Amino acid sequence: EAIEATWPDSLVQTCVVHLIRAAMRFVSYGDRKAVAAALKPVYTAANAEAALDALGAFEASELGRRYPHAVATWTGAWERFTPFLAFPPELRR
Repeated sequence: EAIEATWPDSLVQTCVVHLIRAAMRFVSYGDRKAVAAALKPVYTAANAEAALDALGAFEASELGRRYPHAVATWTGAWERFTPFLAFPPELRR
């Protein structure tokens, strides 16, 4: 918010790694690898629409139903996450 207040034309995005880590706070240790794999289609999607579809698929899955707070972490940060998807895949790494 401070960056946007100082530079109103700036593009602010959430770090994907930090977003994944924030979502994992709500996931049991034994399920973390499976949840990380299930979330990968969200942040590797070609565009925001495909990412939203992937998040919806995760939310409807057994893991998504088991960890609704992990889904809420992504939905709560969605506006800050989607600028990431505007960059080509070569730059996302």
